Amino acid sequence: LRTTLLFLSPKGLYTAPDSCKGRCQEPYSPEDECHCNAECERHRNCCEDYYRHCREEGFSSSRDAITDEELLQVSEQLYKADHNKARPTDIAINPQYQASPDETGDQEDRSPQPLYKYVNEALFSKPTYASFIRLLDNYQRATGREEDVTAEELREQDIFLREVMKTELMKKLFAFLHKKNRYGSEQEFVADLKEMWFGLYSRGDGELDSSGFEHVFSGEVKKGKVSGFHNWIRFYLLEKQGVVNYFSHNFEGPWDTYPDVLGLQFSWDGFYKEVGSAFIGSSPEFEFGLYTLCFIARPGRACHLSLGGYSLSIQTYTWTKSTYGDGKMYIATAYVISS
Repeated sequence: LRTTLLFLSPKGLYTAPDSCKGRCQEPYSPEDECHCNAECERHRNCCEDYYRHCREEGFSSSRDAITDEELLQVSEQLYKADHNKARPTDIAINPQYQASPDETGDQEDRSPQPLYKYVNEALFSKPTYASFIRLLDNYQRATGREEDVTAEELREQDIFLREVMKTELMKKLFAFLHKKNRYGSEQEFVADLKEMWFGLYSRGDGELDSSGFEHVFSGEVKKGKVSGFHNWIRFYLLEKQGVVNYFSHNFEGPWDTYPDVLGLQFSWDGFYKEVGSAFIGSSPEFEFGLYTLCFIARPGRACHLSLGGYSLSIQTYTWTKSTYGDGKMYIATAYVISS
């Protein structure tokens, strides 16, 4: 009878592999889909219900937990520290047609003019912009085709990371994460940024064909549709070349200065993007820093921030099919989800 009872133990038989119910503080196993021990926060591989089952007292009980209030405070600090953002005179946009929710999938060009009427390209000579732009041509956009990363491209990644880390914005982000014991040194932080953003994984048939940076900032094409592509600089440069065609927007943010936010419909060489949210006029380090903050603090969940007194949420997802280091997760995507 005892053997039967042990065999029927719910913990052994009925625990869901993607849940922490009955699994709190169990030892790490690389075979698990997600994890429920104290280290999972640092590695960003906790099950979604970790906080409900294993930390019922909530975020604020732990000295190193990042509270919702702290996210609002630090995001305002990063917003104020974005000294490289566009000034109102640097960009003129022409949003034209605003699509209703049931029109975003129509693939109909309702805006005859380009989105960007004018961009002061002197912005692009700033070190963070210049190093960012050099990264954009390093990728094959089609998933399923292995990326061939050259020594020069690896050097360009290092230059970009070096330039953004010189900014007050990224220094403030590191100071915050250091205080929260996520990183012991700036060197450790930069090394992790390189892995989480530029580390390659497979969205296709086992080919190392994608990375968080490629997906979010450069954009990909998967199953005949645009995937990712959430960056205004990339959009402007491709629209200028005539390979991106702006169709409409379904959302415009409340900001009367930059960065602002737009939800866009567009085609890229004939491939369609139904809703591509993007900051407009922000520096590369602002987007990079904000997405990093949310990926570390709220991986896989809505991350609620405040920018210039207005609320904004960012959604991130972890790439769950492969890891780096000691079970750390790559960035699958990051994008703005609301005003």
